[in-house]
Amino acid sequence: MTLRARSSALAITGAAALMPVHAGAQGVSREQAVRAAIHPVADGVAMRVWLGRVPVTRDFPPDLVDTLRGEAGLFVVEMTTAPGCLPCADLWARLGQFRRRYGWQVRTISGQDAMLRSGRLGLPWVGHPVAWLRPVGDENRIVPIAIGTDLEPNLTRNLYLAAKMLTGVRPAVAVRAMSKFTGIVGTPPRPPSSTANRRKG
Repeated sequence: MTLRARSSALAITGAAALMPVHAGAQGVSREQAVRAAIHPVADGVAMRVWLGRVPVTRDFPPDLVDTLRGEAGLFVVEMTTAPGCLPCADLWARLGQFRRRYGWQVRTISGQDAMLRSGRLGLPWVGHPVAWLRPVGDENRIVPIAIGTDLEPNLTRNLYLAAKMLTGVRPAVAVRAMSKFTGIVGTPPRPPSSTANRRKG
């Protein structure tokens, strides 16, 4: 992936990371910016609230449908998931609709594979779900298309643009048009209660 594509993928670090630091103002660390752009949700109500704030893609290229149907056999969409992760189930359902409409392969990958992949691209690991597009038979050419669940129109355009990037369109053109990643991820599982363990002892 090009440096520009990698930089665009890092857009999840949030607008705070792009704001100028005024004299006397305290700088925003990368960690703080990542936290500001990530929205862990534990229930359906919170997930719908965050999804309700996501801008919906309304402008599509005229060749979108032909491109997506014509390139169905060339690419595979991969996503991470975790037990009890509501945004993972939501993204899986939306990608399932995309698969039925356009005939693309959609499958899951392990969290370990995803963390290695994120590290290779310089992406901060923020939890599940993360979705990627890659050519069938080539695991080294990958483009992130969602970090957190997203609305179907946004996913569709991101998949179209990622496919264009992987088939020769200049990345700078495609990346600028991608929908921003939402950061709507599942809450991490809670560790066993130490209080409960003490009571047993």
